[in-house]
Amino acid sequence: MRLQSRKHLKTSHNNSQTNEMQEPQYRFTESQDWFSPHKDAWRAVFGRVTASSPRVLEIGSWEGRSAVFLLTELCRNDGELVCVDHFDLLQTEAGRGRYAALQHNLSLTGKPHRIIDDFSVPGLMTLLREEMSAARPGFDWVYIDGSHEADDTFLDGELAWRLARKGAIFVFDDYHWNLEPEDSIRHPKRGIDGFLVLHAGQYTRLSSDDQYQMILQKTTDMRIGFLMKDNFATTAASQGLPKSGINVALAIDDGYAIAAAVAIRSTVIHTRGPVTFYVFSSDLSDVSKAKLEQCVADAIDKTIRFLDLPAAPPSPLADVPFPAGPSWGKIALIPILPEEVEKVLYFDADVLVRGDLNEIWDTDLRGKTLGAVPDVGYPMGHEDVGRMKYFNAGVLLMDVVRLRKDFGSLHAQCAKMANSKFKDQDALNMHCRDDWLCLEMKWNAQGLGTYAEDVTPERAALGLDSMVEPCIIHFTGVMHPSMAEALEPFVKLSGKPWGYLGAPHNPYCEEWWHVCEKTAWKGWRTSAERQLERLLEMEEAIQVGVKAFRKKITDLH
Repeated sequence: MRLQSRKHLKTSHNNSQTNEMQEPQYRFTESQDWFSPHKDAWRAVFGRVTASSPRVLEIGSWEGRSAVFLLTELCRNDGELVCVDHFDLLQTEAGRGRYAALQHNLSLTGKPHRIIDDFSVPGLMTLLREEMSAARPGFDWVYIDGSHEADDTFLDGELAWRLARKGAIFVFDDYHWNLEPEDSIRHPKRGIDGFLVLHAGQYTRLSSDDQYQMILQKTTDMRIGFLMKDNFATTAASQGLPKSGINVALAIDDGYAIAAAVAIRSTVIHTRGPVTFYVFSSDLSDVSKAKLEQCVADAIDKTIRFLDLPAAPPSPLADVPFPAGPSWGKIALIPILPEEVEKVLYFDADVLVRGDLNEIWDTDLRGKTLGAVPDVGYPMGHEDVGRMKYFNAGVLLMDVVRLRKDFGSLHAQCAKMANSKFKDQDALNMHCRDDWLCLEMKWNAQGLGTYAEDVTPERAALGLDSMVEPCIIHFTGVMHPSMAEALEPFVKLSGKPWGYLGAPHNPYCEEWWHVCEKTAWKGWRTSAERQLERLLEMEEAIQVGVKAFRKKITDLH
């Protein structure tokens, strides 16, 4: 149904007695003015509506006092209004009278408007159905005054919230209604309070505790959240199907908690929609867990779950020792992930996310077990695995169902490769040989500023150009280089930003620190604690280097 156009709107003034300068003759019942006391409070927040042509939704209009006010003041220059009210389904004289009065009053404004004469739930469902295929869906101002029942108010709020644009003003009437106890199921406040709890973190409250109305400003994007059969194709194409969210897994120890914080926080900054982080560890302290939780504290659709990582993961090969050490965590976590998790994006803690992970998450694995990026250092493998296409295991899109099903075989491969050059990475490459999908290099940009610049025929075939605008930076290399490595004049060190030497040649090192400042470890870079840690690590490198030097001299003589 289209809004009435201005050119079709006429006043009902008596032409012989009125002119354009006279006040419109609205039909309002004098004893039923429950709105006028709120005009100043509304005017005070009109400036927060930034749309040049505001769209207004009102649930419960009665004779239209608030609707007329919104059209003549908020929509003074341009805009439109939709009213939803049942008017007793026009089955009573009183209902028909209110409907006629509302039609008359809205017509006098000369502004585009529409009346949906139905109860709020079917009326809102009608709007949801229409807005899903609209070119610019949603409303900039929503006023809810449809019922005094708590459950009705909650449901009206929830459905209308789906129609509210980011930045929309959202007003609940009767928050301090005085005809029923405020904790009663027959009082709007109980429903409004439930709504506030459910949507905590998605709005800014603009009204004070003692105001009669509850006024909010929405701070999250509009999300209708479901599709209708009759517009499935167009809506799915334009807005995408509803998603259950992205699963991200990390396996860390307490020494990598700060790195994990940067990986998680950078994901929160750049990734739209729900993300669940599964953090696996055997020794993560409660302090570190609390700090990591702060990485998602301001993101209502991002959550963290901490799971224990046992030394021996559940496996059919109970009599075969599983390799020990934190590097095997990405494999050990596979049978421990909740059963409902069928796909997971794993990344090492030494990454920095710079792009929206929805793109890699939506990758079709085409029946493969893994999605991975070739290893820049060894694109065709090394002596311990033989010559083959070889991926880096720092970022993996995993089909968990397939990996669980064949975990016994993977376990056996891990035991076999326990002492190979790159351990877990080698085991995964051998297990998934010819069973992995090659992803763009931008999803695991390795060796930037260092060995990636040393072009070989094998590296040239990788398409390293996609690392110019990387989505995930992987800070490969050791955390604390040896003295010999640090003194090597012909090698650019590829370390970690938080190591004693940092990652001096990686162009994204400073960006890593910038994100670190947005975590609970803000200020750690220049802290006395870190400076002492750097000195101790440098001293250890010196001692080890001196010892190796002396041994070398002794062996030569």
